Amino acid sequence: MRTGASEDRRRTVALPQLAVDILTEHQEQQQKWRAEHGWKSEGIVYMFGTRDDTVQVAESVHDKVQAIAGRAGLPGSWTPRELRHTFTSIMSEAGASIELIADLLGHKDTATTWKVYRHQLRLVITQGSELLDEAIRNHHTDLKGPDGAKLAP
Repeated sequence: MRTGASEDRRRTVALPQLAVDILTEHQEQQQKWRAEHGWKSEGIVYMFGTRDDTVQVAESVHDKVQAIAGRAGLPGSWTPRELRHTFTSIMSEAGASIELIADLLGHKDTATTWKVYRHQLRLVITQGSELLDEAIRNHHTDLKGPDGAKLAP
């Protein structure tokens, strides 16, 4: 699937098998629908192309994302941008590093990822304190405070 980026920015990113299965089914349905309606159906390059198999304009993609969200019963107004934020949140919660997330989003470095998606990276931000908590629990379980109360569980 191409994003419309210049040739020098194209890259390949592996997809989860569920996404591959869904996109394969979509492509089969797309080819069948196109053939039935007189649209180009052979040699399609774009997974979500136009009648002539060219890149869709941003407004069209935006409208389609909103329509799909509406049919799915999702409240609010959804845009492709929200999908990137959702992806970032899911990857962060799964424990992906900021470097991996930045790479998958197509950022040259982590600065853009931190700037734009910081609120989605909560678990990445707290990971340091969680690691320290674990280290303290493992190495200092008998630590006592000045009044004899245990400081670590």
